[in-house]
Amino acid sequence: MSSYSNGVVRIGVLGAGHWGPNLIRNFISNERSRVVAIADTNAGRREAVLARYPGVDGHDRAESLLARDDLDAVVIATPTATHHRLAVAALARGLHVLVEKPLARTTAEAEELGRIAADAGLVLLTGHVFLFHEAVRTVRRLIDDGELGRVQYIQSVRTNLGPIRTDVSALWDLAAHDVSIFHYWLNGLPSRVTGKGGIYVNKGIEDVVFATLEYPGGVLANLHATWLSPNKLRQITVVGEQRMLVFDDMNLAEPVRIYDKGVAPVTEPGCEESYPIVDSFVGFRSSIRDGEISVPLIPAGEPLRAECEHFLDCIVDGARPLSGAAESIAVVRVLEAVERSLRAGSAEQHVS
Repeated sequence: MSSYSNGVVRIGVLGAGHWGPNLIRNFISNERSRVVAIADTNAGRREAVLARYPGVDGHDRAESLLARDDLDAVVIATPTATHHRLAVAALARGLHVLVEKPLARTTAEAEELGRIAADAGLVLLTGHVFLFHEAVRTVRRLIDDGELGRVQYIQSVRTNLGPIRTDVSALWDLAAHDVSIFHYWLNGLPSRVTGKGGIYVNKGIEDVVFATLEYPGGVLANLHATWLSPNKLRQITVVGEQRMLVFDDMNLAEPVRIYDKGVAPVTEPGCEESYPIVDSFVGFRSSIRDGEISVPLIPAGEPLRAECEHFLDCIVDGARPLSGAAESIAVVRVLEAVERSLRAGSAEQHVS
């Protein structure tokens, strides 16, 4: 392995399909890294990348790329079922690893990868790209600073027409994003989950998933994920006791909007003069507060570029991985619990 004396990390990329070229582009354009080689079993995809980036070597098998002795790190952008096998092989070669989400198909596999990387002193980073989105980071700061009050519930919608996967369901492909965001914002695991899915295109693979996650303190998070919808939506609503916000990833100009809205119980004499009474029952009355909408300034930038930069920071400077083993294992643990619920007729499952 390199000592990084010149600060340049030599990288091999496994997978040049849907997402791989984006990773290749970012690492090639970064002055602190050099893409030495790529591997893909599809000759057309492989040759297209090699034609675009002269000087990069091509391999038709992951094993031949991993056998090279001129690499410091490997990026894995292959089907989910191959993540564990390829990451184990890369770590065994003493290579730092960035693997696309989710880290693995089971908690046991994810935990094994975490142990291997820790024992070898190697970086293991999962590509939960939304954790590197400045809007997502802004929402985390707002929650931590108490700007919304105590979080009551979160609702996410992630829909589009395609791309339809045949290797994993919409749960593991799309909902993995939302589960990682929930974990980042709420800083913990849900205690219980339920899930309901629909299979319409490919046998045995859920094209649509609805899931509810219950976090400590009574915080509920509900998600809807599908690649079988006419509308592309990437929206998460966070409702707090004091304020509410919406993160809309499709709104490039105003990705986060904060609503000074809420429902306040009338418990003090004279409150009736401040807020009109909507209804009352058994001594409880509530009032609607409808205030202003504010839009925080979100710095521009490509989340994937920030993710790749962070991977290099972890390797060269020893930065702590934002989406390292612990965070990645937590996401897999939740996804696995939701899948158990799907298989058990939507029965509630504990996250263990």
